[in-house]
This record gives sequence, C-alpha cells and structure tokens, in this order.
Amino acid sequence: MNEEPKSIWKKPLRLPGLFLSWLILLAVTTLIFAIVMLVINQPFAKSNQVVDLLVFAAMAATALLGLWLFIRWVCCWKNLRRFLFGCVCLVTLVALFYAEENWRGKHDWEKFKSSWAAQGEKFDFNDYVPPPVPDNDNFAMAPVFDASDKLASRKWRDAHRNRHPGPNQSGWNVKLVDPLDISLGPEPQPDKNIGDWRKAEPGNLQVWQNYYRELAAKTNTYPVSPQPQSPAQDVLLALSPFDAVLDQLRQAALRPESRFPLDYDDEDPAEILLPHLAALKRCSLILRLRALAELENGQADKALDDVKLSLQLADSMRTEPFIITYLVRIAILQVTLQPVWEGLAGHRWSDAQLVELDSSLAKFDFLSGYQLSVRGERVMHIKVVDWMEQKRSRYWTVIDMGDSADRAAMNNFGKAVAIYLMPKGWYYQNELTIARLDQNWILPAADVAQQTISPKMIAEAQTNIDTSLQPGLFSLFGRLLVPALGNYARKVAYGQIAANLARTAIALERYHLAHGGYPETLEALAPQYIAQVPHDIIGGQPLKYRRETNGQFVLYSIGWNDQDDGGVVFFKKGRASEDENPASDLDLEQGDWVWKYPQK
Repeated sequence: MNEEPKSIWKKPLRLPGLFLSWLILLAVTTLIFAIVMLVINQPFAKSNQVVDLLVFAAMAATALLGLWLFIRWVCCWKNLRRFLFGCVCLVTLVALFYAEENWRGKHDWEKFKSSWAAQGEKFDFNDYVPPPVPDNDNFAMAPVFDASDKLASRKWRDAHRNRHPGPNQSGWNVKLVDPLDISLGPEPQPDKNIGDWRKAEPGNLQVWQNYYRELAAKTNTYPVSPQPQSPAQDVLLALSPFDAVLDQLRQAALRPESRFPLDYDDEDPAEILLPHLAALKRCSLILRLRALAELENGQADKALDDVKLSLQLADSMRTEPFIITYLVRIAILQVTLQPVWEGLAGHRWSDAQLVELDSSLAKFDFLSGYQLSVRGERVMHIKVVDWMEQKRSRYWTVIDMGDSADRAAMNNFGKAVAIYLMPKGWYYQNELTIARLDQNWILPAADVAQQTISPKMIAEAQTNIDTSLQPGLFSLFGRLLVPALGNYARKVAYGQIAANLARTAIALERYHLAHGGYPETLEALAPQYIAQVPHDIIGGQPLKYRRETNGQFVLYSIGWNDQDDGGVVFFKKGRASEDENPASDLDLEQGDWVWKYPQK
C-alpha cells in the first residue's frame, strides 16, 4: 500500500532546501525593490545604492523565511500551547515592567516637586502667566498694538487664515493694517554708521542723510527736502512719517501696566507666538536714530522723550516668562544706550534730564529676569513633554522646534520607536531631568539678592549639564529643549552691566556739570549724584574707574573672563588697537566691558 504524502508542515527540513528557498526569496524581493526604485525614479548610479538594495532584500528574505519557519513550527498543537503560554508570561512581564516604571517615574517626579515646593518653587505653567490687567490700564491693549494682538491669537489666525493664497495674495483673508510695521528703510542700510557705544564709536548722520536722499529716487516713504539740509534735519524729515505712530506709543506708555494678550492657554506653550517682540524692536531702532538726530539738532528734550519711550518699550515686556523676550529687552536697551552715550560724550544733557535718564535705567533688573525666564522656560518644557505624551505622534512637532543639528539627531527610527513605546514614567523622568538641571545648575548661577553672576559657576554648570544630557532615554527631551546656558547668561550679564555703566556714567556727568570735571574716585558720586553706585555684577566688586589725563575717564567691568584687562576691549579678530578694523564684532568672552568716550 502506498503511503499518503506527508503534510508540507510535517516534512523534515533540509539545509540545502532552506538555502534554496532563501535564494528564491532574495531574488524575488530584490526584483520587487528594484521595480519600486524605478517607479519612484531612483537611479542605480552609485554603487552603494546597489549594496543597500541587496542588504534590504537579504533582510526581507530572511524575515520572510523566518516567518514561514515560525508558522510551520506553531502548527503543532504542543508547540502552539508552549507559544501561547510564553506569550502570556511575556505580556505579564511587560505589564509589570510598565506599571513599575510608571510608578517609579511619577514617584520620583512628585517627590522632587514636593521637596522644592516646600522652598517656594513652582512647577505649573499657569503660575508664571502674568496676571490680568484692565484694558484701560494696559499699555499693550492700546489700539496701536491691534495687529500684533490679532497675530498672537491662535483663534484669530485660524479664523482668518487664507488657506490657499495665490502668488500675489496675503496669508490672511482680511487686510491687516499694522501701524508698527515700520523700519529705517530697505536693505542695505548703513548700519555700521549708526554708532556703537560699546566700541566708543559715534554715529555718522551724514551717511544716513545720503542714504535717505538716494532712497527718495526709489520710494516716497521717506521724504526729503528739495535741497540738502543739515544731516540731522534731513534724517528727522525722512523719519517724520512715523511721528504719528510714535505719538500713539507715547500716549499708550502713559498707562501704568503692561501685559500683552498672548495665547497662554495654548495646549502647546512652545507654539505661543510673540509678534510684538519684532514690532517693539523695530520701533526702538527708529527711536534711536531720531534721538541721535535730535541731539545733533539741539533738541535734547525731544531726544530724552524718545530715549525714555524706547526704554519703556523694553520695560513693557518684563512680566513675560520667556528667554526670547528677555533677549529682545536686552537688545532694545543696548540700542537705546547709543543716544544716551552720545549725549553724555557731548555734554548735551541737563542735570534734570540726567536725573530722568537714571530713573528710567534703574528699573532694569535683568538678573531677576534671568530667574523668571529660566523658570518660565522650565515649566514650558515640562508642559511640552506632558502635551507630547498625551499624543505621541506630536514628537515630530517637537523635533521641528530644534535647530538643524537637533533635528538631525532626533529624527531617526530608534528614537521614534522609543518615543512611542517607552512607559509614561520615563516621560516623568525626562521632566525630572529638565527640572534638576535648572534647579541645581542654571538658577544658582545668578544671585539676585547680591546682584552677581559667576562666569565660573556658569562654566561648571554647563559642564554638568552636558554630562547630564548624555544620550539616554531620560535625557531625550532635555537635549532638545534645555537652552545653551553660557550664551544666555553672558548676554544677561552684559545687559545688566550696560545699565549699571550707563547709570554710573550719568552720575559722573552730573558731577562734571557741578564741578567742571570728573571725580578722582566713584565714591564721590553717592549719595548726591546717585543713591548708590552700582557694582560690577561679575565678582561683586566696585566697577573699575580711572580718570584720564585728557580730562576723560574709563569705566568698566572686568567682563566674562573674570580678570582685569585694564579697560581694554577685545574683538573677535584679536586685541583692540588703532590699526584694527573698528567694525569687527566684540568678543564678549575676552577683555573688559567698557564705557568710555572718543578721544577729543
């Protein structure tokens, strides 16, 4: 009697047959991949593409053969029971693992928060949202900010967005008139000729006069007189179309409070738009050039009004808990100090005007702002991690927030799989990593009470941050979200030093008006000309000061290198000297931070 043929699932396996099957699968998958590449117009021009094709085909063939062997093995009832039992054990172990990691992560995070909450720390984003301000008292709710307020509102943008704009159409389906959409003029501008007090360089209004007169042939936005006037008069005439807008800002600045209506309720706080920052920065640039021209034109009272308005623009954002806001505030201060510096260099301010300038500058406390912005960024990042965990496909949105290097590092298959599969407790661990870095290293670097900041502590903190953010699943979001501490801390320090130098220089000028010269030491200034002479926030020692033989003085901070270089400014191209290019960028990591006037 003939035996019945055995089932394909029960036939014994032979190595040659398996190898032949694998070769057949390899050929089929290679052919399929090749056809797909041809269809998508992917040529085989490079040899490594052929190698990649073969590697992928071999992997696919191996996977298909393995799947067939597994199905063959599990078709046996005994093997199927073993397999199902193993699956139950594996699922149980995975469930226990997830439960334990979720508990551990939440426990560690809650323990950390409780410990620091007892010391007054807050970890909820809403705790850092500025309190509401009545519209009538709110500088930011003046009509001149209407366009910025609309653009900051996600609800308004979603309702008015032009979904399919044509080549000559706006991104909005309504005409948005923005009175703050003003500028000094189209590029290229003579930026290098507006002066830089940090390098003891005065502005050159004649270059700006020529710029506007040449521009008149291309646009009528910036009016010019038929015949050239003085450089100051021509500049003021060219900027006159902005008088009405600046007067509106001046009226708005009479309101006692300021809170811009940002979308603090946005579920993703990283998506909060800040359109007012660019608008205020543009206005400060206009005010700087106007004030310089007004000083040159003998209108110190008008120049004072413009300087005070520009400083109020910077002060109007002080309650916002964002690093970018404080960077813009510092930038506006640096811009505004140019006419202050030139007025002091030319002895153009009266004593009463100097008192007003000192009062305006005394409001700036960038070290407190450093603490607020770091804490604000921390809770914002924690909320971003929470928001992303609720819907893990948002990972790709988070990646887009980083720079190109961060995106390249985060945009890979392994990290994406981890994001989707890792326990919720590991998200808590990421929040804990971010909070620990801020609490242990970033915040202590600035001492608000003593008004000091330590470059040495910043360097040590950055080293510890870099160590803590080594590749790992608990530091995944920290590497993407935690800002570069050293660069921000240095800008904050320089901003505060700039305000301190300016206030001290104002007191020196008041002394000069009273005595016909500068004092031997800064101790002679207080309390008659300034309540208390500001100190150097680098190290906490008095600012360095010496009176020069030519009747001038040099006033300086020892700077970020934490050493006295004798009042010498360093440029990125090398040490400052008479024969170097004065347009070189300052090297704020080397040399001193100096306030001095041009040689007479």
